[in-house]
Amino acid sequence: MPLASLDLQGAHACFGGAQRFYRHNSREVGLPMKFSVYLPPQALEGAKVPALIYLAGLTCNEETFMVKAGAQRSAAELGMALVAPDTSPRGANVPGEADAWDFGVGAGFYLDATEAPWKPHWRMESYLTQELLPLLGEHLPIDTARIGIFGHSMGGHGALTLALRHPALFRSVSAFAPICAPSQCPWGEKAFTGYLGPDRSQWSAHDATGLMQACEQPPFPAGILIDQGLSDPFLAEQLHPQRFEAACAQAGQPLTLRRHAGYDHGYYFVQSFVADHLEHHAAQLGVLPLRASH
Repeated sequence: MPLASLDLQGAHACFGGAQRFYRHNSREVGLPMKFSVYLPPQALEGAKVPALIYLAGLTCNEETFMVKAGAQRSAAELGMALVAPDTSPRGANVPGEADAWDFGVGAGFYLDATEAPWKPHWRMESYLTQELLPLLGEHLPIDTARIGIFGHSMGGHGALTLALRHPALFRSVSAFAPICAPSQCPWGEKAFTGYLGPDRSQWSAHDATGLMQACEQPPFPAGILIDQGLSDPFLAEQLHPQRFEAACAQAGQPLTLRRHAGYDHGYYFVQSFVADHLEHHAAQLGVLPLRASH
């Protein structure tokens, strides 16, 4: 099946590169989907550049990260593209899809639903891994052999789980305040019951802690980076980074889990450490920084 065409919705010059917003008809989701991409100056000059896929959190969309995180300056200096897809299908008109902020629209949890009425359209894992990545390689100057993934909150959950489920696609991974053990927190229990059904044995395949516990050898030997604010109101009930930390220790997976006093869950926290995350990925993707030649 041929890849879909991309409809450019907006473009803006940014740090010598281009901030763009696209829409396309998705075969996996069965609805139009949107994503944003920042192309650094190197990409506009003809180079195929590595890219970081950023997965946003609950209630967010394809614009959130590009507007709030302030990552484009670092991406321009490092010569990496940034790609941020939407957080769920939109326009499916499934009954109840917009009744709650933490389930349905804006809350796709980056998995493929197996339960009605979500199963036909809530296919975010297949959309990202089987459709969006090939689209990027076909239509944009992006080297799909050098892709990293990171995210925030629900998107941090998505980054960790997709990296662990698809290590051949993603060469590096990091997260901000991720939902580390969704099978053991209210957000995850609600989403997994709705999307995957009440059988908890099916949940561990989409739980970063459970996936890491099942690893017989370190899946990312160069290391995983997680930043967590200690003033995050969701830390105790929803996020549980200590459980993922313990699973990494058990698997021998190198993990840098940085706990920051005074920082909460929002994008002021993400802004504060996003440059560190880009450098973490750059090191693992073999990036030669533009600034190193100055």
